[in-house]
Amino acid sequence: MRILVTGAAGFIGSKLSERLLARGDEVLGYDNLNDYYDPRLKEARLARLMPLPGFSFLRASLEDRAALDAAFVDFKPQRVVNLAAQAGVRYSLENPHAYVESNIVGFMNILEACRHNGVDHLVYASSSSVYGNNRKLPFAVEDSVDHPVSMYAATKKANELMAHTYSHLFNLPTTGLRFFTVYGPWGRPDMALFLFTRKILAGEPIDVFNHGHHTRDFTYVDDIVEGVIRTLDQVPGPDPAYDPLAPSPATSSAPYRVYNIGNNRPVELLRYIEVLEECLGRKAEKRLLPLQPGDVPDTYADVDALQRDTGYSPSTPIETGVARFVEWYRDFYRA
Repeated sequence: MRILVTGAAGFIGSKLSERLLARGDEVLGYDNLNDYYDPRLKEARLARLMPLPGFSFLRASLEDRAALDAAFVDFKPQRVVNLAAQAGVRYSLENPHAYVESNIVGFMNILEACRHNGVDHLVYASSSSVYGNNRKLPFAVEDSVDHPVSMYAATKKANELMAHTYSHLFNLPTTGLRFFTVYGPWGRPDMALFLFTRKILAGEPIDVFNHGHHTRDFTYVDDIVEGVIRTLDQVPGPDPAYDPLAPSPATSSAPYRVYNIGNNRPVELLRYIEVLEECLGRKAEKRLLPLQPGDVPDTYADVDALQRDTGYSPSTPIETGVARFVEWYRDFYRA
């Protein structure tokens, strides 16, 4: 198939593109290589993709409607995976406009381009952040997500609503994927594992929020990519069991689905740090701090819907995933 992957120089997008190319798909990568974090890491990911048969690349932003429309017209994608977004919960407190521009305006441009170019299926990144102040664990796709606690989360919830509108009005099949704390080799430098590794190796203290007691459903990047591919290959139709008198947020009378992709095994942050210390062979100096604004105390993914519909549930334990990250980090940074 011809598949357009936005955010192709990103953490998940580069790994997904690699997997799609390996199975014989043609991939157009689309990314603006912005400086939210070190563009050199994005360029290094991209350098691994450029020589691969079937890969082409366009440097542009989602907000650039003319560039995006031209990419659709020239490449004629059959399916689209939208992973490009302004990421990060904490940065959304400092620069909320960036989230509206990329995650709302940019996503609107994606929907319109899919609508007008006959795309078979749009898969897009949502986030576990949409669960916000929910305290019922595990988080299930059938739960209400009407209480976000960051602008980032609010834009991801908005994406799900916008996608449903296009599924309903224009019969565009869409699937939203709520990712839970993705980690692994080639990961993002603003994420905890990357920050902790760099600081521990440098002998610097690490900031441990909520005194290390919050839990996260840490999900290894290969598990995320496998879930993306399985959902991409399964084009949703209207749910025959959908009941408008008792509506589920996860399905619809339109060709629309939402899934969690999480490890289904929450881990306390202090345990995560302990595993990292074992892999690095060094102890961390911890600076224990309260929970930050915009953060949630716990995440825990119910992946029953994903397993039911695709036969897949993520399974990589953190001991394996963190060890692979540390091996990559030492090699990439000669650390």
